[in-house]
Amino acid sequence: MALIFPKWTNEIPRVAAPVLTLLSGVVVFVVWFWFSPKHTDVGYAPVQPIPYSHALHAGRGMVKLTDGTMSSALGLDCRYCHNNVEKSASAGVPPTQTCMNCHKQVKLGSLLLAPLYKSWGDGKPENDGGGVPWKRIHKVADYAYFPHAAHVAIKKEGAAIGCATCHGRVDQMVVVAQQQPLSMSWCLDCHNNPAAFLRPIDQLTNMSWTTDPAWDAKAKDIATRLNPPGNKNAATVMPDGQVIVRATAGCSGCHR
Repeated sequence: MALIFPKWTNEIPRVAAPVLTLLSGVVVFVVWFWFSPKHTDVGYAPVQPIPYSHALHAGRGMVKLTDGTMSSALGLDCRYCHNNVEKSASAGVPPTQTCMNCHKQVKLGSLLLAPLYKSWGDGKPENDGGGVPWKRIHKVADYAYFPHAAHVAIKKEGAAIGCATCHGRVDQMVVVAQQQPLSMSWCLDCHNNPAAFLRPIDQLTNMSWTTDPAWDAKAKDIATRLNPPGNKNAATVMPDGQVIVRATAGCSGCHR
């Protein structure tokens, strides 16, 4: 009697077992690594070397401290610490000197601030292993280019994307946690409808700012002159029927 299946099919069960095991391992790794808080999950809040309360430093009114006592918030502007946000791609992490402007006098000798005073005593610059080893929370993928300056200072239009849009109400956070997924689809939601996320440039760091009908109309007008990368509405039809697509509408705007 002729064989229905060739002999090599007898090896399928033996080969399939390790292959399926390997594939399962790859799937588990992909989900565990790329779906972790380090990449897209909202809520990522690593333990920092110093329990720095943004609610105390950037908030307003009375706030509860880590020891349970109440204190008046300082209301610092975000740009006091993140002083590169309007002029570079990175917002910047405050160097030890910025912290010591206050903490030479305030909470001097506090055990909670030991890493800060150690950094101050070492005197090493951040690019030479010095500085407080803060753990970064918000980070887009390495293959995506995100310039803070282009988002928070659209100066010719007098508009900006406020800090709270991406980072949430940091002024109310004792422990800062990631509020948005920072994914490609999340970015494109804004790029395709920038008017909904624009605010007056002088309200950049005002966490409690809310819009009004007059600004809504102005934002829609400003948005007609913006063509952020990936904007599906970036094509312009000329009177003669010619379709012009600005260069920034392509993938290279973010993926350089």
